[in-house]
Amino acid sequence: MEAILQHLNFRITDVPSRIHTYSELDFSIRTRPNSWSKKEILGHLCDSALTNLQIFVRSQYESQPYSVLKYAQNHWVELMNYQNLSIDHILALWVMLNKQVAGVIANIPEDKLLYLCDIGEEKLVTLEWLIKDYVEHMEHHLEQIFST
Repeated sequence: MEAILQHLNFRITDVPSRIHTYSELDFSIRTRPNSWSKKEILGHLCDSALTNLQIFVRSQYESQPYSVLKYAQNHWVELMNYQNLSIDHILALWVMLNKQVAGVIANIPEDKLLYLCDIGEEKLVTLEWLIKDYVEHMEHHLEQIFST
């Protein structure tokens, strides 16, 4: 977990400086119909932090295996209205949520990392797997933001 935390903390400081090299317009453009803008991708990462934060906390005290709630990503991005928020607003939310995520992860006892979570379709994974998946998912979307 130490490497995951170091990487997450690096991103918490690295992403804001990289985002500030773009204009509000750059972050608002949708390159294809029915695609997300960079703002909406970053907003989706806020939603991911919100939903995973709940999983990282609840899975430690609820009965095992913990049943993960489904996440309707397109509805969340639309209803959170990221496209019409400023990039500074979304970025501040992303930073604060990920600081909280990092703090929660840092305090998970090692034995609880092995707790099971039911992610649907009869698939059980450990809390540790979900934490690693969270960071991999974040990296995937940051690559989308910074690759163009």
